[in-house]
Amino acid sequence: MLTQDTTQTQYYTWQNYRCAYEVYNPTNTPSGAPLLLVHPIGVGLSRQFWQRFIREFYNQGHQNQIYNPDLIGCGDSDMPAIPSTPEFEAQQLQFFIQNIIQKPVILVVQGALFPVAVELYQKVPDLIAGMVLSGPPTWSLISKDRPKWRQNLAWSIFSSLFGNLFYRYARTEKFLRNFSTKRLFASSDKVDSEWLNTLQKGASNMASRYAVFSFLAGFWRQDYRSKVAVIQKPVLAVMGEVASSIAKEGEQEKANERLAEYLACLPQAQGIKIPGRNVLPYESTAEFVKAMSSFVKL
Repeated sequence: MLTQDTTQTQYYTWQNYRCAYEVYNPTNTPSGAPLLLVHPIGVGLSRQFWQRFIREFYNQGHQNQIYNPDLIGCGDSDMPAIPSTPEFEAQQLQFFIQNIIQKPVILVVQGALFPVAVELYQKVPDLIAGMVLSGPPTWSLISKDRPKWRQNLAWSIFSSLFGNLFYRYARTEKFLRNFSTKRLFASSDKVDSEWLNTLQKGASNMASRYAVFSFLAGFWRQDYRSKVAVIQKPVLAVMGEVASSIAKEGEQEKANERLAEYLACLPQAQGIKIPGRNVLPYESTAEFVKAMSSFVKL
């Protein structure tokens, strides 16, 4: 069971941006390092992605505090018309840890936001107690640099009228259902009304497109191998049994191969596979929480 500090979303200011977050506490005395949840970026995605996980985490009896922020451009945070990068998002979370949480955290990171965790570790290694990676990206996407000109060109196209029209289509139920079924979930039955309604509500503000376009432009696709290799904290990589790549590159990579790449590069890593595909905290919530049960007692 849990209690929420307030029924109202809380806010802080960073670089003149208004940033939203929630804090959750167990009904008993908190124990273990607090969790800092890092939500995925995509059409309609925000901190609301983690609601099923939070309920299940406390239902299974865990006592860690949970901090659940919205990244700039998502949810209830400000949505400036700027290209976001992992460096920028890591700076936001650095401020959040240092000024709001004020103690070391366990990062729980969904999918291709792993580069944000890597950049954050570079900034405040002493404030990272460990990391849980949920379906991290195909290794080939974060082990080689993508030309800056390609990223900038993609951003300019997406931020044009074309991008505006594309986003209007991308937030329709038809597109969201098809994309979720083909790319995110192992079982189409799990693409339910709660998921689709949350995405449509999250994408109702057209300004939410800028964070999505930053992701699609590939600013997160760089060679992170050297930075990953110096992460001297425990890391748990949780991979879906039918994990797939959301990009054409790496589509043939199997879950076992991806997991092996991460375990080979991360100095203190362990890995596990569970049922599901790419959005494990939502599709396979109970299994995901169980997989990290021992780890969060750091």
